[in-house]
Order: sequence, then C-alpha cells, then structure tokens
Amino acid sequence: MRILRTPEERFAGLPDFPYEPRYAEVGDGLRMAYVEAGPADGEPVVLLHGEPSWSFLYRHVIPELTAAGLRAIAPDLIGFGRSDKPAEQTGHSYARHVEWTRALLFDALGLTGVTIAGQDWGGLIGLRIAAEHPGRVARIVAANTGLPTGDIPMPEVWHRFRDAVRKAPVLDIARLIQAGCTTKLAPEVRAAYDAPFPDESYKAGPRAMPGLVPNTPDDPAAPANRAAWEILTTLDRPVLVAFSDSDPITGGMAPVLKRSLRGAAGLRHPEIKDAGHFLQEDAGAELGRRIALFVTST
Repeated sequence: MRILRTPEERFAGLPDFPYEPRYAEVGDGLRMAYVEAGPADGEPVVLLHGEPSWSFLYRHVIPELTAAGLRAIAPDLIGFGRSDKPAEQTGHSYARHVEWTRALLFDALGLTGVTIAGQDWGGLIGLRIAAEHPGRVARIVAANTGLPTGDIPMPEVWHRFRDAVRKAPVLDIARLIQAGCTTKLAPEVRAAYDAPFPDESYKAGPRAMPGLVPNTPDDPAAPANRAAWEILTTLDRPVLVAFSDSDPITGGMAPVLKRSLRGAAGLRHPEIKDAGHFLQEDAGAELGRRIALFVTST
C-alpha cells in the first residue's frame, strides 16, 4: 500500500484549534493522528468525524466537554486530517476503517468506559465499534448519522453527492463542507478543511468513502452492519440521538435510532436548531453542551 503523509506546515495557523497532534500506529504501516484535551483521568469521550472533514470539525465541541471535566479525544480517520493517507481508493474499505479506529482507541490508547460520539462516517464506524466491543463502551452519541445495511434505499440527495464526488475532476473539499452547513464559513476555516489535501493525489479517502456506504443488500459490509443492529437494539448502554433540524442526508435516521436502540428509550433527545449536516460547524458549542450533560447525567 502506497502511503502519503501531509506535510505538517499545511496545518500552521489553524483558527480556534490549538491542540497538539498525537500519533499512533494502527496497522498496515499507517500512522493515525488524534488530538486530546481535558483531564487525563476524566471520562473519555471520543469524537469521530465523517466525510470529508477531520478533527478540526470538533473545535467548538471540545471546550464544552473539557469544561465539564471530560477527556475529549478527536481522531483523524485514516485518509483525512493529519493521519496517513492510502494513495489508492482501493486501500479503503469499511472493515479497514473500523479496524484502524478500533486499534487506535483500544490497542494504542487503552480506553475503557468510553463514550463514542459519531457524525456521518464517524457514526457508521463508531456504531460498529460500540456493537462489536460493548465491554469498552459506556455510552453512544449518534449525530446526523446511521448504520445502513443496504436493505433500505438511500435518499436521492445522497446519490447526487456520491456521483458528484465520483465524477469531479477536482474535488473541492471546502466547498463540500460549506454545502453541508447553514452558516457561511470564513476563508480561514475553508482553508483549514483544505489543509490535509495538498493536491488531488491525497484525496483517495474522500473519493472512496461514498462508495463504501452499504447501498445494496449484498454489499460486503452489510452482514456486519446487520449484526451490529441486532446487538444495538438490545444493548443497555445509554444512547443520545442528537440530530440537527436541517440535514437532508441523514435526517430520516433520527426517529429510527430513537425507536430501535434500547439505550435511547426514556431519554430526551435534542434537535439542534438552525444546523445542517455538519452540525459541529453550525452549532458546535450547543452540541458539546448536550454531549457533556448526557455524559455527566447518565
């Protein structure tokens, strides 16, 4: 596997993101990056981003967690942020991303009693990890995400997004983020989202991920996701469903998760107002407060 590594100088001067990167080996010759803040003995909250963002997305969530005495850990998925980037799209698979992230959280960091919070692909990965390793997980936060099996058709807007990513001769990362927000991104914020990708050769991850979402019942990842659903519907870990009010891609999953996951029953689930698919960008502080309250009260 040919691996690319974004030069560190690309990340100079990131707005509102003062955290020093940390790294761990996660197999396949890959180095995975993460940032961490808050007390070392605080309850760990893992913040998993999605496509095509990176841990920078959580810059307004992290301070709310640390203010509550929690230990916030925000990884960069392989292929994104400061993490190593397989140069070919074939280097990516759903199963590999689950394993790479598991290796970081449990092998490298040794986390237990963890709250896994995931948005977009962060939820697709995080829900799998929670289902497959329930002994390590204390709580789950699902924010604008789901766990598709291919048995139910994806919305048309998702198909348009997948096709746009597949066909674009130049993949404009910042534009994709902006399209999923209700607020206008400042130039320096757009530059931060572009920073991990010096040129098109670094974008195999963002290009591959839409095609890895299980979209048909015979998708290679469908059996594992069905098995995860069976576990999550009976798992007694508290689940917070924190969706925004303006996400055409995953909005329909909120009632499904609330209804289906045992851990969601009896809890109050917030709807984050005036926020799009990237609710961390539009309402990060509010999302952070909701997660902090959930963790400290359950």
